[in-house]
Amino acid sequence: MINLNEYGWNLSHETNWDDIKDGLKMKKCTPGRVTLEHKRMYRVVTAEGEWLSVCSGAMQYEADERRDFPAVGDWVAVEKMPGEERGIIHDILPRTSLFSRKSAGTMISEQIIAVNIDIVFLVMSMNKDFNARRLERYLVAAYDSGASPVVVLTKKDVCDDPSYYIEEARNIAMGADVFAVSNVTGEGIDELTALLDGGKTAALLGSSGVGKSSLTNAIYGGETMFVQDIRDDDDKGRHTTTHRELVKIPGGGVLIDTPGMREFQLWDNSESLDSGFKDVEAFTNSCKFNDCQHNNEPGCAVQEALATGALPEDRYASYLKLQKELAFLERKMDAAARSEERNKWKKITKSMRNHPSKKK
Repeated sequence: MINLNEYGWNLSHETNWDDIKDGLKMKKCTPGRVTLEHKRMYRVVTAEGEWLSVCSGAMQYEADERRDFPAVGDWVAVEKMPGEERGIIHDILPRTSLFSRKSAGTMISEQIIAVNIDIVFLVMSMNKDFNARRLERYLVAAYDSGASPVVVLTKKDVCDDPSYYIEEARNIAMGADVFAVSNVTGEGIDELTALLDGGKTAALLGSSGVGKSSLTNAIYGGETMFVQDIRDDDDKGRHTTTHRELVKIPGGGVLIDTPGMREFQLWDNSESLDSGFKDVEAFTNSCKFNDCQHNNEPGCAVQEALATGALPEDRYASYLKLQKELAFLERKMDAAARSEERNKWKKITKSMRNHPSKKK
């Protein structure tokens, strides 16, 4: 028997299971956690074993959007197929957190990165690949997910001036913990591992080559993820992890490793923008007028902070850029929703016109 507590099962999930299990009695379902997703097939760990599973036909028929399908980290109601190590997923338990981004490209769609996570390890390397603007994006998405962000700075063993990167990260990630680690020497790894005590689940987010898979191996205490070297010319890494996978840590806790993401577009995170820019929020709230546009109005605390250097110009520019990006996304989503609604009613009208009862 597999102990699901080691995979993050807790009282909250137990309560959610009690709420839905009566409706699943006829299907003989058991709770399980999705550890791997690949083209709408899922590896699900249950108390009885691990099963390669698919969604039921009814579940697929009723799905309207990406969130209606399971993702890595989900707790699901799964039924074992007789005589096989395979399963059918009938339902998804309520999620405690959801980390997502806009899918790469021009299509307006959501890509779910991980769900039911307690902590997001925002991983950046202390070399030329350190990107303050990318870290700001990660933080906004992390706050919106419902999980706690933790900044992890890797490659401390080969960095000449770790204090520079630590200070930069702390100035950006106000209120969030910042750890500098080395996957080679093991420095800082014990502190990160301690955050997973009590069956916590953490997801790793970062671009290629920052050391996410090496970090997973270091926390795991052995080789569990394939690792590739970074390029010498620009400190950027090749893609190592090609899929999202949930890994149980022997000492307790769970890690979800994710593919490297150099492009990270926010997904409907407007309410969490201020959480990622607490310094900007503090200045905007100190303006003389509530409707201040932060241009040339008298008593504008933002313009005063920019003039004195209390608010760096590049940080404020990044804030405005993300604000515009989210506003654009909201407009596109509204337009797409209206278009979808029109198409739905066109189909209904056409169906009614073609219905036999309407014909003479």
